[in-house]
Amino acid sequence: MTFSLSLRHRFPSIQLDIAFEVPSPGVTVLFGPSGAGKSTIINAAAGLLRPDACRIEADGKVLADTRAGVWLPPERRRTGLVFQDSRLFPHMSVATNLRFGMRRVAPGAIRFDEIVDLLGIGALLDRRPHTLSGGERQRVAIGRALLAQPHLLLMDEPLASLDAARKAEILPYLTRLKTALNLPIVYVTHALDELVRLADSMVLIDAGQVVAHGSVSEVASRADLPLARRDDAGALLLCRVEENDTRRELTRLEGGGATFWVPLLDLPARAGCRIRVPAREVILASRPPDAISLHNVVPGIVRRIADDGFRHSVVVEIGLPSGGLLSRVTPDAVVRLGLAPGSPVLALIKSTSIEVLGD
Repeated sequence: MTFSLSLRHRFPSIQLDIAFEVPSPGVTVLFGPSGAGKSTIINAAAGLLRPDACRIEADGKVLADTRAGVWLPPERRRTGLVFQDSRLFPHMSVATNLRFGMRRVAPGAIRFDEIVDLLGIGALLDRRPHTLSGGERQRVAIGRALLAQPHLLLMDEPLASLDAARKAEILPYLTRLKTALNLPIVYVTHALDELVRLADSMVLIDAGQVVAHGSVSEVASRADLPLARRDDAGALLLCRVEENDTRRELTRLEGGGATFWVPLLDLPARAGCRIRVPAREVILASRPPDAISLHNVVPGIVRRIADDGFRHSVVVEIGLPSGGLLSRVTPDAVVRLGLAPGSPVLALIKSTSIEVLGD
């Protein structure tokens, strides 16, 4: 199953020409700067904006096809919407707000008690929205959208109005949500921490155009994309726990066709996780060091070398058997190591510099 969208629309300040197809179910993150056109995609998918031309299909159901004259109204699209602000009814309790989403639909697979448990809002049911924190309000808003039994969940920067502490509070719930529900989710953000925690697929958008789209691990490891020029650039790999070595206080992960050692994790063998390896933490070498404290010496092949003149540096893209890494180094390092596309190279990574994220 897939979610596909093609859209053309002209605004006074920007012309949008967007097209992508991603697997479903899963979380597809629309990522890019403010004004790139991400919210327009959400509004078109929900039926709140009719573009000049578009075709939108979710899991075999055509929501819109302007060429064929198909335009389902919002109430027939079975989409759940979550915005930056929770938009809860202030005069209703949390429980009543939640049940409001159930009023116009037949009972479905998503049950009230399950959503309350999944989002951790059982203790809030009798309270009014003004007594909740920002993170709590957003969890209730997500619950209300889900209880409308949507076939597609659309989330337009749902954490943008929260401070760092509230965002840290709600991100684990969103991670649980994406693994517990067999539902396509389109999620808009320009925050990298949300992207790396939640995305299965990503669509990179800039100035109304799709720059790249695909699996998050594939797109995040490309040196030729704007993501690689950020200070916090890094590769993302989906991994599996292979060994917990309690004597050495290390965990061995397998991902991308490579082995990574990280500080001991509280995860069982075969458990899944994702790791992020910052480009600035990856040292390159042409041969194995004789003696070194690093646990991770990962062999790979140079795929691309992209110049970042603003920082007087380059980003080297390193191909792994089924993934990739990025390394930010100086141009002189590239010359000294004789690196070029196709060259073998070793990526040296400290265990403590690898960020282990949720499943």
